[in-house]
This record gives sequence, C-alpha cells and structure tokens, in this order.
Amino acid sequence: MVEQSDRAPLLDWEEIPPPDPNHQAAQPPPPPEEEKGSTEAERSSQPAGRRLPLGAAVATAVTYSPTRNLTAVVVSRDRSLQPAELPGFGFGLGWDRPELFGTDRNRPFPCITARDQWEEKDQIVAVFVVTFGTRSGNMVEWCLPHDINLDGVEFKSMASGSHRITSDFIYFRKGSYFGLACFANMPVESELERGARMKSVGILSPSYTLLYRYMHFLENQVRHQLQNPGQYSPLEAFYEDKKAVLPPMGNGLVTSCPTWSVAAINRCMHPEMKITHPAGCMSQFIQFFGEQIMVLWKFVLLRKRLLIFSPPPIGVVCYRVYCCCCLANVSIPGIGVSVPELRPFFYINIADISALETELSYVACTTEKIFEDKKELYDVYIDNQNVKTHRSHLQQLLRLNAADKEKYRKLSEQRQMLLYSQEVDEDCTSNEEDLFILFFMELNNRIFQTLSEVAASADPTLTADHVRAMGLDPQGDRSFLLDLLDVYGLDVALVIDNLCCS
Repeated sequence: MVEQSDRAPLLDWEEIPPPDPNHQAAQPPPPPEEEKGSTEAERSSQPAGRRLPLGAAVATAVTYSPTRNLTAVVVSRDRSLQPAELPGFGFGLGWDRPELFGTDRNRPFPCITARDQWEEKDQIVAVFVVTFGTRSGNMVEWCLPHDINLDGVEFKSMASGSHRITSDFIYFRKGSYFGLACFANMPVESELERGARMKSVGILSPSYTLLYRYMHFLENQVRHQLQNPGQYSPLEAFYEDKKAVLPPMGNGLVTSCPTWSVAAINRCMHPEMKITHPAGCMSQFIQFFGEQIMVLWKFVLLRKRLLIFSPPPIGVVCYRVYCCCCLANVSIPGIGVSVPELRPFFYINIADISALETELSYVACTTEKIFEDKKELYDVYIDNQNVKTHRSHLQQLLRLNAADKEKYRKLSEQRQMLLYSQEVDEDCTSNEEDLFILFFMELNNRIFQTLSEVAASADPTLTADHVRAMGLDPQGDRSFLLDLLDVYGLDVALVIDNLCCS
C-alpha cells in the first residue's frame, strides 16, 4: 500500500524537518521461548524490551502514583487502563522500561501500531484569511470552500485587544468544528490602514487534537499575507491536500475533551510539539497555578462552568483551557456517562453569549472583561492566578485543606523524581505530560472506584476511612464529596463524626 504524502501537491506548504542522519533503526530482540507460538502480528504489537504475557497489552507506560512511588499502567487490547506490577522496578539506574518513543519520524512510537498512531486523520473542513479594515472592522477576506458558513469566525480568530500585540494564536469553537488561527500585526506606512496591517490565517476541523500540526504553516502564511496580500496559492494547495472527507450529514456533535489512554497520550507527544501542541503545556500550567491546581481539579470534576480571563495574547490561555479538561479524565467504564460533557470552548467573545447560556459544563477563556459581570454564564471565574466563585455553596471549595496540599506535594515530588531520572539516566521514554495526566487520572479512578464499591455494597455508607483512602480530607472535602455524589448520581450515605447526610 502506498501511503499518502504529508506534502501538498505542487507547493511546499509544509515545513518538514530533515531526517536525523545519525538515526539507526533499532533491531528487535529475539522473542522469548514462551512466545514462539504467537503470531508475528501479536509480537509486532508489543513494545521492545520486556515482553508482557500474550494478549495482556499493546502498550505500557511508567507513571508515578499519588499513593505509590512507581507503577506501570497497561493499556489492554480493549483500551482500558490497568495497573501492572513490574518486578524489580525502582528509582535509579537500570530501569527496564518499555520503549515508548523512537526517533524515526515516520514511526515515532515503535510499540504502537501505525494504525493506532494515525487513526485520527487530517480533516480540514475550511481554510480562511481574516483581515481588519479601518472602516469595515474584522471581516473574512478569503476562504475555501467558498460556500462555507464562517459567520463569527472574523471575531474568533482575531481576539479583542489584539491590536496591542504583534502576534498570537487562538484555538476556538465554531458550531460543530474547532479552529486554530494565527494572528500577526505589521506596521505599514499607509494612512488608509492607519499605520498597521492586521490579519489572521486559520483552519477548521472536527477535532482540535491535530490542529497543532499546522501551527508553523499558519504562522508563515499570516506573515506571507501581510507582506503579499491576496496571494492565496499556498493556502489553496494546502486545502486541496488536507480537506476532509466527511460522512454524509457530516456536522457531528462537538466532542468533549478526549479520555486519554496511555497509547493516546504517547501518540500525541512528540518532541517538536512541546511549544505548539496543548499537550506540551501541562507542566507550565501546573507551575503557573501552583497549589490552586487542586481547586481547579475539584471544580472540573464537578462539571462546573469555568471561564478564564486574560488580556492578549490569548494563545497560552487556550492551552490552560485544554489542561483544565485533562484534570477530569477517568478511565473506569461507565463513570461520567450521566453527567454533562466537559466541553472545551477555548476562546470566546460576546458573540458567544447566547451559546453559553445553554451550556451546563464548559471551560473557556476570553480577553473581554465584560464577562466578569455576566455571572449567570459561569460558576468559576479565573483572573490570572485568582480563582473565585459567586456561588455560595462552592465557596468552601476555594480553601485548600491538608489533603490538597499533600497531593500537590506528591505531584511536585514525583515531577522532581522524573526530572532527575531524565538527567541521570538520560531517560526520554517518560515525560511530564504523561506524569500529570496519569496522576490525576489515577486520583480520579481511585475516588470513583471506592465510591462505586461502597454504592454496590450491602451497607452503602462512606466513612472517614474511605475518604482518607481516596486521598481526601474527611472534614475539608465533605462539601466536595456531597456535590460529587449528587452530580454523578451515586447512592451513598456520607457519615463523618456522627453527622449523616445522604
């Protein structure tokens, strides 16, 4: 089978880094005796190095647990996450890690099949250029396809207040699609343009998870449009190469933040993505908020409406929207089915007010201060590191308790352990993004596993010991637990210090 090239026909619209001349393909080790009866396909799906029992898993990743120093999480063939004991696994030199990353850009993750790596295809449904006119304001200057409805995109792709900055990038939502646009502001000697030329070049797709691939292309194209207005040939070639083949009635529902498996995390993590892909910003996100991350985690798990305010540039704040969504990941089947989806809106402006009025749960960001006064649209308002809520019953969740501080301490400690192992062992198989995402996933799993077991028991009563086992504070997290039981519809009675509430 001939694979389609990532390069557009006729035009070099995409910058492709040169291959590493020092790279040599790794030779797979000979299979152990017990594997001789397995098929070649089964053997090729397993990571190099230590072999797991046949049929057990297709990928493994090392993670640092909130309760234990080191565990391994196994992605089974049905994509579920399962902890696995690794004999002899310890901190220091000589870890026998599965090899999750490779240097071959054509197959960067050797332990994951090509089908898994690229199961999410390019689906660009539109490409557009937005410009600012001194008389007409923001307007769509050009687009493909010509008949697509882009109403409102002229404001989503050029954030309010952008005239004060020279460049930015913006993630946003348009109906059932997600968009990424790159903005640039260039001084010009023109009275008609009042000394400045401002444009954005952007794309739309049914999913936001692959938009990062085209960040550099969009940045180059917006500069090209500023210097050579009206020259759209590279954009036309890009669209012809990447345009989506959508199913009939192709406007699907907006997807919620993806439920991450280890394979999915590693499939999306590639070294050059660290600046341009939202998954590359989790460490900066947690460093920015510090212990407040535990407050955000509770609000996100309760499916509240979170709005983040920041003046331009807004790109890094769009990443914070994504990171907030990642705090709510749960891999236990059936959990969260009955609760509102946590929907990332990314950048919003006043044109989105009517859409927000019907949303039960979302995370979004804005540059427009007027939203702070529209309290009916949000539950939690975040201005810089200041997290606040006008909902009286949520006020208690703003206060950090001893268990919150302990969880954050463990998270910071495990991050330092990871950084140390990367420096001493030159370990490139693990990264901070995996650590953070899996830390909160395991934390959430432990909470919901305990609650589910108690709910299914003969005596569905949650005691202080249960609460401590979940990593929560029996007194400080009492309000949080009551809200959690209510939101997720779990029939459990909470008994702490002889106070009973069901």
